[in-house]
Amino acid sequence: MVGRHIHMQSPGKVSIITQNRRMREILKMADKVAVSDSSILLVGETGVGKEIFADHIHRVSNRTQGPSVKIGLSAMPPDLMASELFGYEKGAFTSANETKIGLFEVASKGTVFLDDVDDIPMDIQAKLLRILECGELTRVGGTRPIPINIRLISASKVDLNQMVKTHSFRSDLFYRINVVTIEIPPLRERLDDIPLLVEHFIRRYAPNRNLSITHEALSYLMNYHWPGNLRELRNVIHRATLFAQKEISLEEIAPEIRNNNPVETIIGACSVCFDERGMHFGRIIACLEHKLILEALKRAGGNQSQAAKLLNLSLSTFRDKMKKYQENPSDCHDLI
Repeated sequence: MVGRHIHMQSPGKVSIITQNRRMREILKMADKVAVSDSSILLVGETGVGKEIFADHIHRVSNRTQGPSVKIGLSAMPPDLMASELFGYEKGAFTSANETKIGLFEVASKGTVFLDDVDDIPMDIQAKLLRILECGELTRVGGTRPIPINIRLISASKVDLNQMVKTHSFRSDLFYRINVVTIEIPPLRERLDDIPLLVEHFIRRYAPNRNLSITHEALSYLMNYHWPGNLRELRNVIHRATLFAQKEISLEEIAPEIRNNNPVETIIGACSVCFDERGMHFGRIIACLEHKLILEALKRAGGNQSQAAKLLNLSLSTFRDKMKKYQENPSDCHDLI
């Protein structure tokens, strides 16, 4: 599990653990924009660690001494959202027996992290837009604008561009919240980080035990698709530490990972390789080959020479295969 990696730290906390090349580049970008007050949009699947990124950005920013307020919009009832976010004045509604300060006021001079911003209703979107444009808010039932000074970090699990096209998300708000967009890759695209993350979670959940993990168990973790991303890995290791004695073996790993069949995974990924008559062997091979080429290019940052090395191919052979799929996209038409 030893390797060159980054533990991005700030006062007493580990923020990001990675040795993945793409993740290191993303972290560099995050650090550059953190020192500004620009709004940031974090995009990624559920469980990839968007909140961890938001924590990191806050701690390396100039607002680190200010509050960091995290708001999960998907768990907030729509009819209470305005009063929770922006506060309300005494007498604003029947049960408003006293003035309440909203979460945005609480975060003044600090950072607001809006998780699942794609779940925000249209009427609240208009209020949020005004806050970002004018730097002030009006509490529910109030008439006096209140100046606030916040840095907004939003997170979305879906494509907001598509929501804008379907008129379910305001285009003007979209442009305000994504001055900088940071796309966080899923765990299946940074498998080289799994040994480091496993080691970290073992230390977190079994700090006083000298636990290790077997090569067999780690191999299964490295070959799993991780639909739940970091959150799923964390829970798997947490469970394993509860049952393991001296080391985490395959028996302590969750059944869905132990029973994961690599052949079925490959076949499932090549869905177009099947038709009414069943499997087409040549099409499966072409599909798998093309997926490997695309993945190698992604991990090599588009560098063909490095991608060829990852696949143990000569550069000329690699380029021939690339040319083949560019000229005959029907050989793998689910990927084009």
